Amino acid sequence: MKVLVTGGVRSGKSRHAESLLAGAAAVAYVAPGPTVEEDPDPDWAARLAAHQASRPQGWRTVESRELAGALSDATARGDTVIVDCLGTWLTAVMDSHDLWEAPSEKATAVVSELVDDAVQVLSICDGDVVLVTNEVGLGVVPAHRSGRLFRDLLGMVNQRLAEVCDEVHLVIAGRVLKL
Repeated sequence: MKVLVTGGVRSGKSRHAESLLAGAAAVAYVAPGPTVEEDPDPDWAARLAAHQASRPQGWRTVESRELAGALSDATARGDTVIVDCLGTWLTAVMDSHDLWEAPSEKATAVVSELVDDAVQVLSICDGDVVLVTNEVGLGVVPAHRSGRLFRDLLGMVNQRLAEVCDEVHLVIAGRVLKL
């Protein structure tokens, strides 16, 4: 089963995603966002530590921005996979490819190619995969171009990956609506 879990920041989506895999024997927890070494912000470090502490013992953490590669490797090992979160993955992609101020066509092309790779892996994997993402289309229009570009790209990422998932779960205030 492939599930995309979406919702706002602090909506309970990570907790819900983890609960979907509570009975899994081997779980690869793909963390595609900035590491503490890359972002020394104490709030970010505390957030990462809290996430790690909440995971069941035995879950393997995979810090990788290579989304398709991490998915492919984990499913080849027979692991159940959770990716948390696509928003931090997109941020890392935009940072590493210098896309924040790039023309939207270039940014879309780079991100689309990476999403194509992930979609291809997801379409052929047999194991359980849970993808966590932020729902960015419910808020105000960002005041800055980079914010609008990020919102638009994450919306595209979410739609493309949802197409190959069996279910989409929307989490709001800790409550889950299965779409």
